[in-house]
Amino acid sequence: MSSSQTPDWGQVSTELERTLRLRAIPFGMKLFRDRAEMEAIPRIRRPESVHTLDQVVGQAARLGWTVGITADDLVGAQCRAVVGLGRAKDADWQSGRQMAGVWYETPTDSAAHQAAMTCVPDGQFEALAVSPLGSGRLGTPDIALFYATPGAMMYFINGLQWSGYKRFDWSVVGESACADSWGRALSTGQPSLSIPCFAERRYGGVLDDEMLMALPPLDIPKALAGMAALSKNGLRYPFPQYGIQQDVRAGMAVSYARS
Repeated sequence: MSSSQTPDWGQVSTELERTLRLRAIPFGMKLFRDRAEMEAIPRIRRPESVHTLDQVVGQAARLGWTVGITADDLVGAQCRAVVGLGRAKDADWQSGRQMAGVWYETPTDSAAHQAAMTCVPDGQFEALAVSPLGSGRLGTPDIALFYATPGAMMYFINGLQWSGYKRFDWSVVGESACADSWGRALSTGQPSLSIPCFAERRYGGVLDDEMLMALPPLDIPKALAGMAALSKNGLRYPFPQYGIQQDVRAGMAVSYARS
């Protein structure tokens, strides 16, 4: 496939699910400057209740829904701020007042947490949509996301690093970890791995052994090609256990050239 061609996102999603044995649906996220553009997406669902963004994401990843939201659909400034909907990052939000004594000991700690979050700037977008990547309803989304176990995430990263190696450095902001995943990926256009936080697990249905990857969609075919190359070298997921007391040389000889 040439760089000018748009991937078949249905095929890409299926291959990613197969390779990593995913239990949740890979999905995309797209911001819209005009609310009407979001509402024009085929079979778009609009929330009837107030949600966290974690819940909306869970509806795409767990139920296969295509959901569109505006700032008014979200429960508060914290969810809005990460994706830049409305003008959430006012002085009250920056103070972290509501998190003081809940997640952080002092107002100073809370304000430092807010300042550490990676968020889309306010005032650029009116709406956001999430949808299964394979549905194609978002075309090529701004970012693609998927939940996977730590082992699957490591293998995916190995695939990304197969060609054009680079070291990845990620942050852990703590609670509001969506700033480490979709907030960071939307803001920087870089692959962003996160340990989902309490809110994502309580309200978004994230399982205890799941991590979240958010990244430019075109990085997924690159990683799939890398993982296919690794597989030819005997390096596959799930990782087969070799045994902690076995002579390691026979196992390593499968992948590494013998001297």
